[in-house]
Amino acid sequence: MTIRFDGKVAIITGAGGGLGRAHALEFARRGAKVVVNDLGGAVDGTGGSSEAAQKVVAEIEAVGGKAIANGASVTDDAGVAHLVKQTLDAFGRIDVLIANAGILRDKSFAKMEIKDFSAVVDVHVMGTVKPAKAVWQLMRDQQYGRIVVTTSSTGLYGNFGQANYGAAKLGLVGLTHTLKIEGAKDNIKINAICPVAATRMTENLMPPQMLEMLKPEYVTPAVVYLASEDAPTGVIVTAGAGVFSAAQMIESNGVHLGPNATADDIAAAWPRISDFTGAKHYVTGAEQVAKIVERRQQKAG
Repeated sequence: MTIRFDGKVAIITGAGGGLGRAHALEFARRGAKVVVNDLGGAVDGTGGSSEAAQKVVAEIEAVGGKAIANGASVTDDAGVAHLVKQTLDAFGRIDVLIANAGILRDKSFAKMEIKDFSAVVDVHVMGTVKPAKAVWQLMRDQQYGRIVVTTSSTGLYGNFGQANYGAAKLGLVGLTHTLKIEGAKDNIKINAICPVAATRMTENLMPPQMLEMLKPEYVTPAVVYLASEDAPTGVIVTAGAGVFSAAQMIESNGVHLGPNATADDIAAAWPRISDFTGAKHYVTGAEQVAKIVERRQQKAG
């Protein structure tokens, strides 16, 4: 089976280079009409130019694909509204949103200024929320939509000097878990890609041989799959160097210590509380609550 996007329209944010460019080119190869969104700013989010997005459009058109460029900031309400209007004016519908735009302002937490924390959270979280919200009702009305957000190993596991980035990236996982539930009845699927790739944001952190191994295009197949007709929903897929895996949050079975349990009781029971033998992945928060109630009732019985 070959995954195709003929007749479908994909908006890809941050698509002027790196991962976004690789995604845009592949969606176009597979028949999608592509909207290449990129503010064209520096890695830290400053500045702006539409040149990068225009170059990617030219690449797509050179191989017979259809694409348009958009230079809106994903954090700007009017810009996002124009992005959606421009897409509808050009192509008439929106089927896929790949929320890829991001910035870095790395610094240890002790040295990080609040403005740099806020800027990173704004671009990654609200820069995903605002485009997603702008296309959500359209997708509901047409009973079809695919959204892929971009998380990070920093969000899932942490990384020195990236408290702002990690907080933002894990926030997108929380968004994914809720929208998978709310979108299910309208055939809207939302997933998270966790890329390991050599891009403008990571080129100064890796040696040349590592950069070669971690080309952005090696991540793109997972993004294409997560945005496809038969994609799962609510999953996190890590991708890099041709290696693909799924990540989950899991929870131990837990120990019932009673409503009068003290901190000392928890300390004494910690080896059992933190025993992940038989740990489970919950699809909804309600399932975790049900586990708590079940364990309580088992003890009472």
